[in-house]
Amino acid sequence: MRRMVTMGLLFAIAGCASGRMGARSGVPGYSGGDMSCVPYARERSGLRISGDAWQWWHAAAGQYERSGAPKAGGVLVFKRTSRNPQGHLAVVSRVVSAREIRVDHANWATGQARGQIARDQPVMDVSGRGDWSLVRVWFPPADDFGGTPFPTYGFIHGRQMMAAAR
Repeated sequence: MRRMVTMGLLFAIAGCASGRMGARSGVPGYSGGDMSCVPYARERSGLRISGDAWQWWHAAAGQYERSGAPKAGGVLVFKRTSRNPQGHLAVVSRVVSAREIRVDHANWATGQARGQIARDQPVMDVSGRGDWSLVRVWFPPADDFGGTPFPTYGFIHGRQMMAAAR
């Protein structure tokens, strides 16, 4: 009996020592990297836009399709706020439902995890009209959605507009 208890304690300690226990939700956490959201979104989406994250929405006008509806590969553009002064960009990896998407993004974390990449993270539309103008974002350290809703402009899609349509 004593040997079983000792073995159980050793397995528990080994699990803690790994520094990464499995999330209750099954949503992956942060996974290395050291970059901001802008170069990450540019690389992942193929969009050729420059400027801070919040500037992408206006920079895309007349150049790329913009909408209030998510599509895989599109970029969700967050407005700047006092908590998020440069805005934020997240690439839609998949649409789960009318009110939930999964995104890949960089530099959403704080502290030691700052600059890391998070893949397949849930984002929930909490806007009154269901237009993705206000969202809550998954926060891996809490293994849940963060408590702060963030305003967004909408989605920029990778399809460039035709010159004749401009």
